[in-house]
Amino acid sequence: MTYKLVDKKMIYHCSHADIKGGGGIETYLASLVNSQIPGVSDRTISCLKNIDQHQFQLLHIHDPDILMDLREECPAILTLHNNSNYCPSGTKYLANREKVCDRLMNPWGCAWGHLVDGCGSRRPQNMIQNWLNAYHPLEILKKLKIPVIANSDYVRQQIMSHGLSPERVVTLRCGVQPPKDTPEPLNSTIHQNQRLLFAGRIVPEKGLEWLIKALAQTDQRIHLDIAGDGWSKPSMEKLAHQMGLSDRITWHGWCNGDKLEELYQQCFAVVFPSLWPEPAGLVTLEAYSHYRPIVASAVGGIPEHIRDGETGILVPPNNIKQLAAAINELGTNFPKSRLMGEHGQVWFQQDFTIDVHIQRLEKIYEKTIAEFHA
Repeated sequence: MTYKLVDKKMIYHCSHADIKGGGGIETYLASLVNSQIPGVSDRTISCLKNIDQHQFQLLHIHDPDILMDLREECPAILTLHNNSNYCPSGTKYLANREKVCDRLMNPWGCAWGHLVDGCGSRRPQNMIQNWLNAYHPLEILKKLKIPVIANSDYVRQQIMSHGLSPERVVTLRCGVQPPKDTPEPLNSTIHQNQRLLFAGRIVPEKGLEWLIKALAQTDQRIHLDIAGDGWSKPSMEKLAHQMGLSDRITWHGWCNGDKLEELYQQCFAVVFPSLWPEPAGLVTLEAYSHYRPIVASAVGGIPEHIRDGETGILVPPNNIKQLAAAINELGTNFPKSRLMGEHGQVWFQQDFTIDVHIQRLEKIYEKTIAEFHA
């Protein structure tokens, strides 16, 4: 049995994400919905089962498992936001070997990764469920004809290596909302305060352990603000204490928008030390929106969002010496830090605001609708 959801044809976003939440896909979807794009509903759909799909102008799917109920009765498109579309653990990172996974998804290699390389849970039921969550949607996606959006060239290459043709996959990098209050370029007073910002989940693959060890090799005036929470926070606090860095770190926990704005405004640079191959990373764009340079890992889709030496500094993941050197370079060179922040802001306005993103997304919608009806 089907039921009617709308009275007129509209574009709907399809996702399980709570757009009232924060971070990642939630932040991105909230930006799209709150932008009130003409012809796009401000409601999201979490399940397509038992829905008359002929009524939609287009379905923009953000969670691959929703593909299982897609009947291609209307135009549809899928955005790939993360690695879970082609990696059962979702990390593409072998923690025990401290390296990015270069395997294609297959049952034996992924089982070895979970059991030996530490890329995910070792519990058999979790391993099986992770495999099914990635494998089934990928197989369905291969059979469908819908176009696919990747949020970086890294993600595009990954999904193509798993069987999708280049003609089906287009790269559209993310956009973020500009700050509510007009930000200002870095000034000498803020730079002299020597505050560095890390914003993200406190889990091993985010590289906080690497950052704390690097902090010990930076100028002692540099103070690290950590905005975020996660299950490895207690061990990171213990590490900081053991290294005598407790008085150089402030643990802010999860921060709401206003608090995060404050932390961006008071830092001289943002550090993004991920060890796993981030598909994109909104932190970089948020740094640019606040006129701040960024120090980040050269892994995954991150390098596509940084002009090394112009808007920030890229460093090899887990290289303590180079990360410390990059932080010291920005901490001791105010003109360079300010100029990088200004270049980042210009690039942000050109390519990474949510308005620019929506303009490009609407062209993809138009093309998808035209080709479906043709």
